[in-house]
Amino acid sequence: KQWYQRRVAITAGGKFLIGYRSTIKSIRQGKAKLIIIANNTPALRKSEIEYYCMLAKVGVHHYSGSNIDLGTACGKYFRVGALCITDPGDSDIIRTMPSE
Repeated sequence: KQWYQRRVAITAGGKFLIGYRSTIKSIRQGKAKLIIIANNTPALRKSEIEYYCMLAKVGVHHYSGSNIDLGTACGKYFRVGALCITDPGDSDIIRTMPSE
C-alpha cells in the first residue's frame, strides 16, 4: 500500500522507464536513481541488472509481486519486469526504499 502511494507520486510528477533494455541503458548512462525488479523476472536478467547497479552504485528494490502486478502498479495494461526511476519528482521513494 505504501509503495503504491509513492508510485502514484512518481507517475504524476517524476520520470521513469519501463523494461529491461531501457533500464540497462539508463544505468549505463548514469541516469538511473532506483531500479525495481519484479519477483518473476528471469534469474539471468535479474543478476545482470543487479551487477550493473552494483557497478553504478544504484539502489535495487525487489518488488514482491509478479511482472503483471508491477505493470498494474505502474498504471499499464501490460507486464513490466523492470522499472527504472530516473527522476522521483515530488516522491520520497528513493530515500525511504530499503536498499538491498
